[in-house]
Amino acid sequence: MVRTLRDVGALRDLRQLLRIRDFRRLFTVRMVSQAGDGMFQIGLATLFFFSPESQGTAASIAVAFAILLAPFTLVGPWAGVLLDRWRRRQVLVVANATRVVITVVIAVVILVWGVVPVVYALALLNLSLNRFLLAALSASLPRVVDGPLLLTANALVPTLGAGAAGAGALVGLGIGLAVSDGTLHDALSLGTAAILFAAASALALVFSRDRLGPERLADAQQTRHELARLGNGLVEGARLLVARRTPAQALVMMATHRFLYGLAFVASILLSRNSLGGDDAASSGSGMGTFTLVLAATSVGFALAVVLTPTVARHTGPQVWIVVCLVLAAVSQAVLALDVTLTTLLVCAVPLGLAAQGAKIAVDTIVQRDTPDEYRGRAFALYDVLYNTGFIGASALAAVTLPDSGYSPGLFAGIAVAYAAAALVFGCWGARTPN
Repeated sequence: MVRTLRDVGALRDLRQLLRIRDFRRLFTVRMVSQAGDGMFQIGLATLFFFSPESQGTAASIAVAFAILLAPFTLVGPWAGVLLDRWRRRQVLVVANATRVVITVVIAVVILVWGVVPVVYALALLNLSLNRFLLAALSASLPRVVDGPLLLTANALVPTLGAGAAGAGALVGLGIGLAVSDGTLHDALSLGTAAILFAAASALALVFSRDRLGPERLADAQQTRHELARLGNGLVEGARLLVARRTPAQALVMMATHRFLYGLAFVASILLSRNSLGGDDAASSGSGMGTFTLVLAATSVGFALAVVLTPTVARHTGPQVWIVVCLVLAAVSQAVLALDVTLTTLLVCAVPLGLAAQGAKIAVDTIVQRDTPDEYRGRAFALYDVLYNTGFIGASALAAVTLPDSGYSPGLFAGIAVAYAAAALVFGCWGARTPN
């Protein structure tokens, strides 16, 4: 008997969750807030990377990536402890309202003065607030859902939230492409994001002040103690991963891969904006259109990794699959060291995307499998820090090694050699079983 769409398990579970009034309210706040965040981030990406007002240099892109990724590295691990000092409902209301003000100020500054240093500082503050919002939303979930449905909610809500952010980004991209180049083009999607942040703040007001917890607010002394404990816990977790060998080695490979991938990614932005975007390469529409093609080709590689990794890694083991991914990445960058055209960039983006996502899936598996349960949370906190720090470090290196055109045969050759060396080291001396 053919099952109808209404009978699909995930949809059935979501319908059950949506019958719970307070879950429905919290879910709506999350969807609206993350849609606004997606729109805000695509507005920043267009502004920092592809607008005529941006410098379009490797250095400016390095600064932009540091701003975009630093909150995930610096704020993320500590957000949970700090949230024990504040009512989560107030975090949702005040943080979203603050983001409205910040976003409007950024838009006004862009319209009046263009891209000046204060824009970068305000963008960093706005994205840092988003990390607190996401942590507050996750911490609030058990207050509105309990029992077996909580597991379902934890599986569905982050995925749907990411989908909302993606939808917001697409709408923001559409708004930007519909408006001609200029300061209005840069400010419009940011202004629209501010409307969504305001809506999310207003929607959170339906909860009473204490509805989302915490039940007992931590005082300043408790907060200092928990922050110190968290820092010590991360150090202790790192020592455990090193002693177990396989998780630590997998994280090192992931950080290495992320660093090298970041170099190639920054180069692809510069190539799209300054070299391969056609006669009017510096225009946001042309450069963004070219880079969208690169992202689409990379996404094909991501999709292939999702299909191939479970099948191949089951036979080879995740460590061997990581080596295969590193070799694929090395070959893709060696081709670009010979020559870069739009066609070669798109063709090479597919295996690079496959390598990046395939290695990530394998690393996730190793860390989950070989880390004791009581250390697993700390392991993935370290994972997030290394993952984003690798990309920030790559941006910094690109700032001093890449020309503004984005093409350096020596750098692409160096990336290829580094990928090959990593494959050789991990393949020959990497541990296959934990201690």
